[in-house]
Amino acid sequence: MGFYDRHVVPRFVNCACATKPIMKQREKVVPHASGIVLEIGIGTGLNLPYYDANKVKRVIGLDPSEKSWELAGERASQLAFPVEFIGLPSEQIPLDDDSVDTVVVTFSLCTIPEPVAALRGMKRVLRTGGNLIFCEHGRAPDEKVCRWQNRINPLWKRLAGGCNLNRDIPHLLTSGGFAVSDIEADYLPGTPRFAGYNYWGSARPAEFVS
Repeated sequence: MGFYDRHVVPRFVNCACATKPIMKQREKVVPHASGIVLEIGIGTGLNLPYYDANKVKRVIGLDPSEKSWELAGERASQLAFPVEFIGLPSEQIPLDDDSVDTVVVTFSLCTIPEPVAALRGMKRVLRTGGNLIFCEHGRAPDEKVCRWQNRINPLWKRLAGGCNLNRDIPHLLTSGGFAVSDIEADYLPGTPRFAGYNYWGSARPAEFVS
């Protein structure tokens, strides 16, 4: 990993993901988390202020970037619940089966190299009855916008640390073994349309949905 990926990308992502429309999205979904929480791609900890301390026992933040951990640690130091940071030594999430109550993934499925495999790992660590809380940008429904996403994506991906503009989020969730129980989608105001189509809601492992 070069200087750009180690030092520039974490700060760029922190700024891009801290805009007012995106923070509003975080505020909508993160308070639904409860129990022991695994946050995928915790990054610089932008979600941390939105967890409900009356519902959350502990947050385990998974992220491959040590620089992001440093920035997240500053935000975690003032919280009323413990936050543990763990790395990603392999494709396998380093937690036991059935060990967390909630998985939170926000603006991270766009970047994970193998998102379906990652979602299957999230499903593995969720306890029976657990929830996946998600908020992600992805493929727009409008053909013209989608064409622009496809054109821009190769350059965008290189500049934005592997972020993809055009992933089909609902399809990824079902391919990863989840049944989407609640989903909303729309363009976020104040964001460019090619990067501003958002999906948010909750899902459960498919075999636990009647």
